[in-house]
Amino acid sequence: MGMAMLLSPLKPLAFSTSAFSQDTSSSSSSSSSYRPAVLLPGLGNNSADYQKLELTLRGYGVSTVVAKVSRIDWLRNAAGLVDPNYWRGTLSPRPVLDWYLKRVDEAVQEAKELSQGGTLSLVGHSAGGWLARLYMEEFGFSDISLLLTLGTPHQPPPKGVSGVIDQTRGLLDYVNNHCSKAVYTPELKYVCIAGRYIQGVRLFGNSNETIDSALPIEGVEPSSDVALINDATVNTPTSTTTTTTLRARFVGQGYKQVCGQADVWGDGVVPEASAHLEGALNISFDGVYHSPVGSDDMLRPWYGSPAIVEQWITHLLN
Repeated sequence: MGMAMLLSPLKPLAFSTSAFSQDTSSSSSSSSSYRPAVLLPGLGNNSADYQKLELTLRGYGVSTVVAKVSRIDWLRNAAGLVDPNYWRGTLSPRPVLDWYLKRVDEAVQEAKELSQGGTLSLVGHSAGGWLARLYMEEFGFSDISLLLTLGTPHQPPPKGVSGVIDQTRGLLDYVNNHCSKAVYTPELKYVCIAGRYIQGVRLFGNSNETIDSALPIEGVEPSSDVALINDATVNTPTSTTTTTTLRARFVGQGYKQVCGQADVWGDGVVPEASAHLEGALNISFDGVYHSPVGSDDMLRPWYGSPAIVEQWITHLLN
């Protein structure tokens, strides 16, 4: 089992406590030599979920704009139900997702004012990553020099696998068939980050299977590596082991809907392999959970937790 690829540690710029009390709904007004970043929320998330990540990036001197999305906005996607292509699994993203693309464009225009003629970074979490690819294809990417995705399910689920239903109803197929291929060049870089938080287990199988989880050591420094803890080797009560096994089976079924396999590693929602993209710089971090909702910076860090950001921030500063 490979360890996470770690980047050189960087420390954020110091900022006063009062900075946390300021309105974070828009970008920082302070000047910065780094290109601005636009954060794209994932499915079901709202802009406020990324407030701490926004502040963390500002601490490094990266002016940040979060696309304005509320949880109720996602109900707009229900418009696709009236499209026959939804039921065929051949749905196209427009016009169903026009509302989201509009929010992204508004955030990009705001960030362009901060860039003073320079380029931008797009940082997409979960579905926000493939929606960023769609935005770049539909609106152009001459002003964008980096797309960094965090736990994004880039790959469409495989066809013909029993029990697997394409939950995007063809949207990911469209993105992969119609959007530009990922590249990693000086002018435009694609960086795809995956998490290895828990290994899934098949729904039916040996109940005594070894369930691995990749968790950070308590008190570990942000630039240090992480330990791979095998739950089966720890002297835990049977009830705890059973709970862990049931959870791994549940998570495995989620993984199967995304990549066609249950017994793979992932961030608890998106399998590791699905979060990587051919042609991009692909990185995996051990012990990283999928979402800011339900995360804990010490016990269950997500991609936007400060110690994890420290490992990928280099890409926003170069």
